[in-house]
Amino acid sequence: MGLIESIFLLVGSLGFLLYGMRLMSDGVQKSAGERLQRALSMMTGNRFVGVVTGLLITMIIQSSGATTVMVVSFVNAGLLTLAQSVGVIFGANIGTTITAWIVSLFGFNFKISSFAIPIFGLGFFLTLMKDSRSKNIGEAVMGFGLLFMGLSGLSDVFSFDASSLGFLKDVQSWGIFSIVIGVFIGIVITALMHSSSAFSAIVITMAFKNIITWEMACAMTLGSNIGSTIDAIMAAVGTSADARRSAVIHVMFNVLGTCFALLIFKPFIRFVVWLTPSSNIAIQISMLHTVFKTVNTLILLPLSDQLIKLSHFLVKDDVEADLKTYRLEFQDSSLVKESTAMHIIRLEKEIADMTDVATNMFDRLQIGIMKRNQEFIDSHIEKLTAAEDYCDQMHEQLARYIINCQHLPITDAQRNNLSLMVSIVGELEGMTDQVFCAGKLIEKSIEKKMKFPQEDMERLVPYVELARQFLQFIRININKHLNEDKLEMATELEDQIDLYRKNLRKVARKRLESGADVKAELLYIDLVRQIEKIGDHAFSISEMLAQTA
Repeated sequence: MGLIESIFLLVGSLGFLLYGMRLMSDGVQKSAGERLQRALSMMTGNRFVGVVTGLLITMIIQSSGATTVMVVSFVNAGLLTLAQSVGVIFGANIGTTITAWIVSLFGFNFKISSFAIPIFGLGFFLTLMKDSRSKNIGEAVMGFGLLFMGLSGLSDVFSFDASSLGFLKDVQSWGIFSIVIGVFIGIVITALMHSSSAFSAIVITMAFKNIITWEMACAMTLGSNIGSTIDAIMAAVGTSADARRSAVIHVMFNVLGTCFALLIFKPFIRFVVWLTPSSNIAIQISMLHTVFKTVNTLILLPLSDQLIKLSHFLVKDDVEADLKTYRLEFQDSSLVKESTAMHIIRLEKEIADMTDVATNMFDRLQIGIMKRNQEFIDSHIEKLTAAEDYCDQMHEQLARYIINCQHLPITDAQRNNLSLMVSIVGELEGMTDQVFCAGKLIEKSIEKKMKFPQEDMERLVPYVELARQFLQFIRININKHLNEDKLEMATELEDQIDLYRKNLRKVARKRLESGADVKAELLYIDLVRQIEKIGDHAFSISEMLAQTA
């Protein structure tokens, strides 16, 4: 085979391999990714459960890079704590070894091309089904077929006499320097390919064809573990301090483990050979990969607290957050750009945060209505103003984020939910406007020293409390589907608020007719109307939640 032909075949084979792995990962994520990612976002504080979760998710989606990017994103969104992320990151590193086992067990025991094309064909016909789940599974099967077509091409590329590469033989005989060179090659090529699994397939193929020695294969495999951290590093750019720390822990896991393995390199690889029941070098490399990741996890998992402390030392805290500037960036990473479920989970978290801001604003308003003194102006008006401006920013950026999500591959149910999210965010922003306006009315009444009869203020207490209950109802049920019983509860709250509003306005009009202070009574009526509008926004959100899938 000529040099030019070999280069083209190598490039094409790598293309099949990388695209096949991506297609397989995307297909699995589309068919089961939402459930997997929701399981990840609801992780408990148990690090051992985290390890198992990270391991299983990575084995299923065939990409530790995708898993760690999700972890960094969830930590950034506040869905996972830094401590919770550690176990998942460790488990993801173990789970990524599954590809090496697939290659070593199936890639060289029989002619790959004899079943790669039929598998691809089966996957293609599955994508023609009307059922979206069948289409996604078909996509994954097509990826599986492409992966083996890539392996077949690699096998053909490296089918030559290794003795013809004299320089490679010389490099591999340089003792400790050859190991260092192998590690460096593993780091660089894996970082460029963004896939330790794909590089492992190349190393296994070269070792199986006797192009590289066992020791060089081990060194390159260890180096690939460091190169694989590139995706987490890129995902952490511009994120919160804890998200950057989770990426740092991922880097430390691989760098510290690799350095330790290199210190005991000879005994370590002898141990792997002893542990492997087969003399097949492909299986031995897969065993090396798995043993390295597992031993590394067993050593470092008990030291998680120390790693977290070290990450705090390396990555300084963010400037204390306040309600001034809101930032929500749509992460268009090649690993996660089609992971619609992850973006929706992030949106749900942000909408819940917006609901919290609206509820806290109402709590401040309630203090003003109950006390109506200068302390309210001094302690709460400025914070109400900042919170209202913050929610305006949330409304704008969340709407933009949702629009970006609608351009991703989404199901009809997801499309419906995203459309409802736009409306819910708009209602929440409208609610905060009403709370702010009501707060300014209270401020005006205090500054103008308006007098209200005690019984009038007492009548407001149950009315305001009903509105507060409605906001708490929304806060508890936000991002959840409301069944008929809960929607009926929302309707009852809305009806009670409307009834109170009518009675309060009727009483205020009677006082106006009897010669009461016009300005005070009109402000009172306006305050009653603002609170009623808050209830209207809450009821509109309830109706939308009832329409979610």
